[in-house]
Amino acid sequence: MKWRPIVITGLTCAAVAGLIIWLQHARLMGHWLQVHTGTVNEPGPYYGFWSGFGSDLEEFGILGAIGAGIYQLVKKYNCHEPGCWRIGNHPTANGQFNLCYRHHPDFQGKKPTHEVIERLHREHLERQAAIHSQLQEIHQHLITTRAAAGNVPGPGSPAHPAQAGDHQAG
Repeated sequence: MKWRPIVITGLTCAAVAGLIIWLQHARLMGHWLQVHTGTVNEPGPYYGFWSGFGSDLEEFGILGAIGAGIYQLVKKYNCHEPGCWRIGNHPTANGQFNLCYRHHPDFQGKKPTHEVIERLHREHLERQAAIHSQLQEIHQHLITTRAAAGNVPGPGSPAHPAQAGDHQAG
């Protein structure tokens, strides 16, 4: 069931009903609005507005800034799938996006079970071990090529070997 058309239709009906009620009671509603915004019963033009309702404009700005900050905070932590308002607890493989369990590709739309968590942990350990072994191979290759090149110092050997008979002046 599509909720968006139902909500839009309901809001439209509510707006039309409010407009009809406003038009039926226009004099009473107009006077109520004038009194509460401070534009009548005051000694000068718009004095009541600026000392009453108009002074609240700054407060509306502050509330707007707070609302924008809350929106940005929610936007940062919610699922990055468009239209999803769930909290994104699970980062993607490259760490760029946070997704909820329904949109994360590893969970396939289901909440992670103990078996899924174990499988993902095991796969992660295997990938890390493969990377570590490749780095070890590269490291060993570099050590053997340096040693084969001759008098090139390798790791752990001093850069300048002390020669016999060298003494430091003390």
